[in-house]
Amino acid sequence: MQIGDVAERTGLSLRTIRHYEEVGLLPEAQRSAGGFRLYGEDAVARLLLIKRMKPLDFTLEEMRDLIEARDRLTNPRLSAKTRASLSERMATYQALVEHKLTVLREQTDSAQAFVDQLRDELS
Repeated sequence: MQIGDVAERTGLSLRTIRHYEEVGLLPEAQRSAGGFRLYGEDAVARLLLIKRMKPLDFTLEEMRDLIEARDRLTNPRLSAKTRASLSERMATYQALVEHKLTVLREQTDSAQAFVDQLRDELS
């Protein structure tokens, strides 16, 4: 797929996709004979993962680390020790996302209470 197709499928801008490639979150795209970037389904899946991490304020380094751990876990030749270490890293990120979700829920509850208060005051 060319970058425009990927942008359409992911809802990301061309500039954002290029940026993620430049900072190493997305592997360098292959090029067509005409020099156009070409991406596969794996790139789309990775971009959708990044898109989920971005609003949770993951840093580029955290995104890179999580993606690298996730990618390495798919290797069937990993030693048990390496697999355990990578799984532990993934569990740490899962706990971080759960914490962020808890904070977001508290913020949502607070915002809802404020809206309710304003609605009552206007009635």
